[in-house]
Amino acid sequence: MERIEHLPNLRARLAEWRAAGERIALVPTMGNLHQGHLTLVRAAAERADRVVASIFVNPLQFGPGEDLDAYPRTPDADRDKLAAGGCDLLFAPAVETIYPNGQTGQTRVEVPGISALFCGASRPGHFVGVATIVCKLFNMVQPDVAVFGEKDFQQLLVIRRMVEDLSIPVAIHGVETVREPDGLARSSRNAYLTAAERERAPALNRVLDEAAAAVRAGRPFVELELAACRALEAEGFAPEYFKVCRAADLASPEADERDLVILAAARLGRARLIDNRRVRR
Repeated sequence: MERIEHLPNLRARLAEWRAAGERIALVPTMGNLHQGHLTLVRAAAERADRVVASIFVNPLQFGPGEDLDAYPRTPDADRDKLAAGGCDLLFAPAVETIYPNGQTGQTRVEVPGISALFCGASRPGHFVGVATIVCKLFNMVQPDVAVFGEKDFQQLLVIRRMVEDLSIPVAIHGVETVREPDGLARSSRNAYLTAAERERAPALNRVLDEAAAAVRAGRPFVELELAACRALEAEGFAPEYFKVCRAADLASPEADERDLVILAAARLGRARLIDNRRVRR
């Protein structure tokens, strides 16, 4: 696997692949890779001849007081995992490569409406940072396909909407959430959990399962959302939101809506955990 830091070198290598008629996939990450990321790499390899993974901890998507400085960084282990996982090229740019004029002077990409909901409300400006960095990476790599995890379901919808609105010629592929054996969604931020918190953390997945069953049974959405928050509080979580939404756009659903997603975010100690559950009726 080749590791490239600078944009001219990246474009030169990609041009060689394109000249050979090879299809290119991109897996954007912030590093500290786990099995969930490697599942994305495998999914990308199934859809393209060449796989590019990027590692960039994007300061623009972190708000004041968030964990930008503490975010776990494991570059050597990440490189080894990607090489073993079938990645062809690691793009690991410096901040100056991504934001050559400084963060405060940069053009921003905003996806109105959907970005203001849920994680967007809890983390103002977060999805502007996400949309901006993903748009920049798409311009730098110009992939045929890009692969994202469905654990960040709202993020996936924001990216799909951006690609559609801006007519970016990249196919977006979502991959099912990868979980630990006890059901906890894999996440780099799980490292923030203490041993005792880690034992309680799978309760989020369990409560989502219970809520999905309640939706299928026809229980009123507001009632089951309140019950889910109480259940999480009983396990030591501080819920941010727990909401049944229309899967297509995260709008409030009608009672007879058939394609739904349950979104949840809750804090457990230092960790902010997010998860979701699709429900098709």
